[in-house]
Amino acid sequence: MVLADDHAAVREGLRLVLEASGAISVVGEAGDGAEAVRAAKRLRPDVVVMDVRMPQLDGIAATVEVLADTDAKVLVLTTFDLDDYVLGALSAGASGFLLKSASGTELVAGVRRVAEGDAVLDPAVTRVVVDTIRARPATARPDLDDLTDREREVLGGLGAGWSNAQIAKRLQIGEATVKTHVSRVLMKLGVQSRVQAAVLAARAEVPMP
Repeated sequence: MVLADDHAAVREGLRLVLEASGAISVVGEAGDGAEAVRAAKRLRPDVVVMDVRMPQLDGIAATVEVLADTDAKVLVLTTFDLDDYVLGALSAGASGFLLKSASGTELVAGVRRVAEGDAVLDPAVTRVVVDTIRARPATARPDLDDLTDREREVLGGLGAGWSNAQIAKRLQIGEATVKTHVSRVLMKLGVQSRVQAAVLAARAEVPMP
């Protein structure tokens, strides 16, 4: 994975925490958004942990470029939980958003879940997203007519913030089957990430399965 943060001490601390897990290898670091994009293109990591406020190119714009030009997943990690940052990161296609107040265990778990294709949202971030959606003027509901009944159930699980394993357990199907359904849901809804699908699920008020 690649670490992108404009403070060298922060990067060093994150590297120590992540590599101490024995399950994550940090292959590169970046001190600004533009450097993060270059590192992602050059090193082709599974995950980029991206700060938001960085020089040259902010983390939101860098996320857009990383996702457009590589297969890497982006986990946004920041001290800020303001609505514009949260929604900007998720709209850009980030797979998750954690605050820097997260514990080492939460950070390691978050990186691993994102690498496996799951979405990760800090509970405080989930509240911001849901509250913002509810506060906005009513808009047309997403068209879910193309989804099968099973895909609607999977979408409901995404809206609840569940992992593939949790959805599989609830629906009593295999995780591989869940992954297939998730891919189809994303394709049919025209979204890039599980988090974006979860936002659509909230707008459409899709029930949990």
